[in-house]
Amino acid sequence: MGWYMMAFRKLGVTDGRASRREYWGFTLVNIAVAVTLTIASIAWLEDSSLPLILLGAYLIVTFVPALALTVRRLHDTGRSGLWWLVALIPYVGAVVLLVLMAFPSDAGANEYGPNPNESASAIGGAAGAARPHSTAGATSD
Repeated sequence: MGWYMMAFRKLGVTDGRASRREYWGFTLVNIAVAVTLTIASIAWLEDSSLPLILLGAYLIVTFVPALALTVRRLHDTGRSGLWWLVALIPYVGAVVLLVLMAFPSDAGANEYGPNPNESASAIGGAAGAARPHSTAGATSD
């Protein structure tokens, strides 16, 4: 759930990069919520239009964070954020964008910033280096 909320904390931020984990964490939760609201609106459409209104409100609220996250994910693969426009091509655009989102991150820093995966591992690596190593089985003179 943290990756989902991170997209809202970075609302409208298109600078920098987003890892695959950040992108897909948000996207999978977003799809699950949208599908649940769609099923609810279909099931209760005759009784109430509230689920349909909630679905519309949810899609409007999540549009900007999803777009900003898509742009940052494209930056992570070394592409311009304008590549999201490929999704507007009928039939194949969404598939092409899906493939682009699955590409691995550029190694190291690129023109959009440092690699988010390497930044996280560097932090973990530095913390790991500060820990003493086990001396089990070692003898001292």
